[in-house]
Amino acid sequence: MLSVMETLDAISPIDGRYRGQVEPLAEFFSERALIKYRTMVECAYLIALSETSGTGLRRFTEEEKLRIRSVGAISAADAAIVKDIEVGGHDGMRPTNHDLKAIEYYIKEKLGGTSLSDSLEWVHFALTSDDTKNIAHSMMMSDSLEKVLIPAAKALYERLDELALLYRNVAILARTHGQPASPTTFGKEFRVFASRVKRQVDQLESTELLVKLNGATGNYNAHQAACPDVDWVAFTRQFVETLNSGRRVRLAPNLVTTQIEPHDSYAELFDNIHRLNTVVIGLAQDAWRYISDDWLVQKPVAGEVGSSTMPHKVNPIDFENCEGNLGIANALLHHFSSKLPISRLQRDLSDATVLRNIGVALGHCVIAYNSAVKGLGKVSVNEAKVAEALRNHPEVVSEAIQTILRREGVEMPYEKLREVTRGKRVTMQDLSRFVDGLQVSEELKARLKRLTPESYIGLASTLAGN
Repeated sequence: MLSVMETLDAISPIDGRYRGQVEPLAEFFSERALIKYRTMVECAYLIALSETSGTGLRRFTEEEKLRIRSVGAISAADAAIVKDIEVGGHDGMRPTNHDLKAIEYYIKEKLGGTSLSDSLEWVHFALTSDDTKNIAHSMMMSDSLEKVLIPAAKALYERLDELALLYRNVAILARTHGQPASPTTFGKEFRVFASRVKRQVDQLESTELLVKLNGATGNYNAHQAACPDVDWVAFTRQFVETLNSGRRVRLAPNLVTTQIEPHDSYAELFDNIHRLNTVVIGLAQDAWRYISDDWLVQKPVAGEVGSSTMPHKVNPIDFENCEGNLGIANALLHHFSSKLPISRLQRDLSDATVLRNIGVALGHCVIAYNSAVKGLGKVSVNEAKVAEALRNHPEVVSEAIQTILRREGVEMPYEKLREVTRGKRVTMQDLSRFVDGLQVSEELKARLKRLTPESYIGLASTLAGN
């Protein structure tokens, strides 16, 4: 946990103002986390080699496997050693200026002087850096999705679900093109956003992230040259499956790559999150408009200031915060999706710095989802205001009248009602007089006169409860 002064001095608001909200993501996207996940992959790979016949590496004892796995539990002090090996030099060793090689040397140092001293050169055996890095990044994303991002999005869905049920029978005036339209209910409009959020979250939960373990140009060149009796394709499949234990967002082997995994599955994931964010931006903007129209009322927070000069203000800051953060997130996510799948020939390094910013984008997402939940937790429907809006626009039942008349075989009812209603201020009395002038049965006239904006909501209540 950073101190108050450290967060005040942070350049990014993710690590400053909003650090408390995104702290859980540090477990997956900090520099120490990156070192930890890469070390975990290297240690798991070393154990897998010992369990594979034909490699020439002896089988490790259970105690030795525990020792290797313990190396992956990177503390702050351990991470500092790895950075020293990379940047400043360590224990007489010159700096590697290579982050993955530093991890290899760190593991060898930790295992040196133990019963595993005879196996040190099997650390990072036949691998290229991206074999370790791409798997580590996918594990980081998988864990962060399951433990942070998806729960935050689900919390938003759950609040929308609550509001949909609470207000499913509260009729409101709909607006299409910004103009009065056939009524709906507040609950049904909340249900629209709830169902859209849920659809994107369901897709996130079924995400599959592709990973590779096939060497410097994707052909298992070194693997095959050193250990031709090993089925390296089968080894890759089995190794990746061991990493999926207890994992909801799963990894899958990509067997046909260049030096790097081409990140197509990452692009699909980021596009999925981008779509989710776009839905939530629409929610934030609609909530903002409903608050502006006084259809939604915000509960004031004791001691909170809405304006430095206007004491009465209760601003929709949570929805504005949500919209702003998702704009930043989507800009980054779009860049990830368009940049990461492109690499010159068999490999260039321009993806490396981009991958380090994934946590930044997800941090903005989490802040936004939290803000939306907070904002929705402070609003209630101004039922008197929405009822007034309905009463002021009785012309919206003209759709019902002309449709019923069509069913009854009345000639050109749409055109007749257009003459009465389009661009005019209409009252219920005007509509009643129109109905009286129709050549239809008294029973049908009575039915038409019973139509009101408040009752003309179709199946909205039912749909809101779905």
